[in-house]
Amino acid sequence: MELPIDHFRLLGVGPGTDAQTVLHTYHQRLARVPDQAFSRDTLEARAELLRASADVLSDPERRAAYESDLTALVGAGEGVVPALDIASSREVAGLLLLLEAEQPLECFDLACRALQPPQTPALGSSRESDLTRLAGLSCLAAAGDYHSQRRYEAAAQTLQQGLQLLQRMGQLPELRERMSQELDRLTPYRVLDLLSRDLSAVEERREGLSLLEDLVRRRGGLEGSDDPSFTTEAFQAFFKQIRSFLTVQEQVDLFSRWGDAGSPAADFLATTALTASGFVQRKPERIAAARDRLEASGRSGIEPLLANLHLLLGDVDAAREAFDLGASRELRAWTARQSDDPLAQLCAYCRDWLSHDVLPGYRDIDADPDLDAYFSDRDVIAFVEKEDRRVGRSFPEPGDVSFGESFDFRTSPDPSAAWPSIGASSSFGLAGSSGPLVPPNAYDAFGEPLDEDAAVGHEEVPARRRRRPLPVRGPFPLPLPLPWLMGGLAAVVAAFALGTWALRPRTPGAAGTGTARPIPVVPAARPTPPPPPASRPAVKAADASGVPLQAAEPSEDQLRALLEAWLAAKAAVLAGDKPTVPLDRLARAATVQRLEEERREDRSRGELQKLDVRVKDLAIDERNPQRIAITAELAYSDRRLDERGREVERTAPTTLRNVYIFGRDGGTWRLAATHAAD
Repeated sequence: MELPIDHFRLLGVGPGTDAQTVLHTYHQRLARVPDQAFSRDTLEARAELLRASADVLSDPERRAAYESDLTALVGAGEGVVPALDIASSREVAGLLLLLEAEQPLECFDLACRALQPPQTPALGSSRESDLTRLAGLSCLAAAGDYHSQRRYEAAAQTLQQGLQLLQRMGQLPELRERMSQELDRLTPYRVLDLLSRDLSAVEERREGLSLLEDLVRRRGGLEGSDDPSFTTEAFQAFFKQIRSFLTVQEQVDLFSRWGDAGSPAADFLATTALTASGFVQRKPERIAAARDRLEASGRSGIEPLLANLHLLLGDVDAAREAFDLGASRELRAWTARQSDDPLAQLCAYCRDWLSHDVLPGYRDIDADPDLDAYFSDRDVIAFVEKEDRRVGRSFPEPGDVSFGESFDFRTSPDPSAAWPSIGASSSFGLAGSSGPLVPPNAYDAFGEPLDEDAAVGHEEVPARRRRRPLPVRGPFPLPLPLPWLMGGLAAVVAAFALGTWALRPRTPGAAGTGTARPIPVVPAARPTPPPPPASRPAVKAADASGVPLQAAEPSEDQLRALLEAWLAAKAAVLAGDKPTVPLDRLARAATVQRLEEERREDRSRGELQKLDVRVKDLAIDERNPQRIAITAELAYSDRRLDERGREVERTAPTTLRNVYIFGRDGGTWRLAATHAAD
């Protein structure tokens, strides 16, 4: 056997070492016998090899000849290394000395080769045991060397090879356990190694994503802490670093999958990734998917974020309504300093949000929050026009209206005007800037509530059954400056403020043919048989004589009747029946649309709901000519039934307190929004 080492390294001395020091080192090596339970034959052969090297290096003539041979090898060119010829009976001892000389990779390769046919040692022999032990020890040492060189994937592959060998040999369970532990500890480093590679390394990146999913699963999810070897602080630092190596599509796929599996943090990150993808690729359907995902989360404090998404979808009225419902005092003050125009304030906040919280953190995105360019894109224009036609929005022609000052989107807000950045946001690499970011009662970058006392209810549905909060979409006349007193007029303000964006382009724009695939939001409905008689709603329909409600200053009793009519109509729809009062007399289009979407989702699963809701008490909290807010106390219970009438879920009787907001449209009061009472 040729051992890839020379006498100097085998003995552990340098080329300039004198003979006396050589002999002293030799005696020290004999005294330091390895304690890894090698056989007596191997230890005796090791001593013989050490003595042979000491004899050569302590004899002046033999040493001179040997050094001459080494010099000749150096001049022979690259790839030529010195080696020692040793007898096969001393092979295992030679590999042990190779490991002691800190050449573990060479030792591991030769040990693996010696354990393979036709060199396989006799089963149960001391040679087999020593070679297996050497393979395990050298595997661990070689992986450690790769790790120190930051070659994490090479270290993992070495450990995997060693594990397979020891499992095949069926020996040394303690070494196998150490190797498994080292392999587990390498996982974060492997993920970084694989995902930091070029995007053309498709297989390596796919392996990195798979390892990332395994790592998160082992922790019990993004929010979990089941992995004692990976503390929460270390995982946050790792996650912050790993996001910058992921493309926006990889983040959309990964976080959407985790969010759908029940992770609130991943659901929040999926919303951000969908928004970034939709904005950069000019795919507003992805922003619509982000809006629906955020609404379905049922979290508190999301209204300002929804305002940004509504604005990017061209629904300016809904954006303003959401902003007014949820913006904190600090955020309102910040936007007021950006402009006197309400639309310009929304745009300033949206642009800053995109710049600090949405667009950073993706490997393949380097974009500016250019709203002018976004709203000039033909795909965006086509999407907005389609939505206008679908929900029946109409606007005056641009030439019929004159406006004041426009807003320059390129003017960055003054960072000193914002409140301090949210420290928790930077933990996961999503935010942490000096800009306005999200309101203090919203979420950190990992999707966790920053104000745990805040809560938003989904109308009369308890927290455990929430699917999505009631939308804040559609015209909602609030006591705002003149441009906001007309529902459709606000969209025209957007058209002029954005310059090149026209909600009604001169020539219709065709849908784009980009490569980004849209994310489906509502599952396709499949027909189901009509519900059984037992599934009729338990809510008694209110007297429709007071609907539509058109009194200029409705009384408490009139508002109660309108609310009861809405609850009865909603119960009928969710039970698969036709409401006795048309929905458009009771609620605005977006609220009705959301209810119909919920029914379609139930129908696609072959289910229906039986609601039992009764208004116990209500009080008027706020009143002006265009807006009334009430707090209602409800007695609530429900049952969910399958298509055969069998109960699949039940909510026990409970009491809910919700705030209902009614808006006046052309003299008629309709339900506009709702949330849980504080």
